[in-house]
Amino acid sequence: MRIAIMGSGGVGGYFGARLARAGDDVTFIARGAHLEAMRSDGLRVKSALGDIHLEEPRVTDDPAAVGRVDLVIFGVKLWDTEAAARALVPMVGPGTGVVSFQNGVQNDELLRSVLGEKAVVGGVCYIAATIARPGVIEHGGTMQKLVFGEYDGRRTARIQQFHDACVRSGIDAQISDDIARTIWEKFVFLVGLSATTATTRTPIGRIRADVHARRLLLAAMQEVVDVGRAEGVGLAADFAQDRLRFCDQLPESMTSSMHNDLERGSRLEVEWLSGDVSRRGERMGIATPVNTTVFDILARHAGGRHD
Repeated sequence: MRIAIMGSGGVGGYFGARLARAGDDVTFIARGAHLEAMRSDGLRVKSALGDIHLEEPRVTDDPAAVGRVDLVIFGVKLWDTEAAARALVPMVGPGTGVVSFQNGVQNDELLRSVLGEKAVVGGVCYIAATIARPGVIEHGGTMQKLVFGEYDGRRTARIQQFHDACVRSGIDAQISDDIARTIWEKFVFLVGLSATTATTRTPIGRIRADVHARRLLLAAMQEVVDVGRAEGVGLAADFAQDRLRFCDQLPESMTSSMHNDLERGSRLEVEWLSGDVSRRGERMGIATPVNTTVFDILARHAGGRHD
């Protein structure tokens, strides 16, 4: 399968390396020091599931030079979505699938506006992976799962082909027949985890053990459920309670990427998480006081530190 990785950070770098090692034709699109390190010393993945070293990965900073591919794994930061989508247009042919494994629910709407309905495949990923240093991806823990599917629920050839490629490469992969609901199910949890760990600057273990913070976590997730249901997504009315029980099973030290970005002074994705919930709630007439407050608090830090 001919695959392009648009955004070769933690997610794209990890899954792309696994697919390339299994024999698929993978091109990584990267930039800056990460690109140069991959060119000079290859791409390395450090993982409890086994380290990977691609000595000579196919890598470029020019999507137009890649040519048309069967599938694009799209993993750029949310604020880069529209620009990156326009840049990958030369890689998209009549049957090409573009599957985003970004956070949030707004990203596929942006992709459709640039690439059209037919190209966009829904997806979610479950992994803790970051660029430890240029050219090196560090995988935390052992979870590494992809869930994807066509928005109309069909088992198309491109979906089956990608699933087969994942299985060959050792990736835990699942095809969803209702990918819109699957994406929103992750969004419920992600918004709650990000909102609470970032605003309190504490890990999930201390949040779930404190009566006030636990109430905040549940309320943030319930607002996402309410907004999603108002938009016609098939979420159960009590799904936030289900996600709260899931939070009780997580490692005590777990935080969120937004918490980590805040601590580093990096740019935040809050506009596409709590901010998106707030805006959707306003449009639908659904009250979202917790997520609106979270956005108002963190918006001041959303651009990162400017020294």
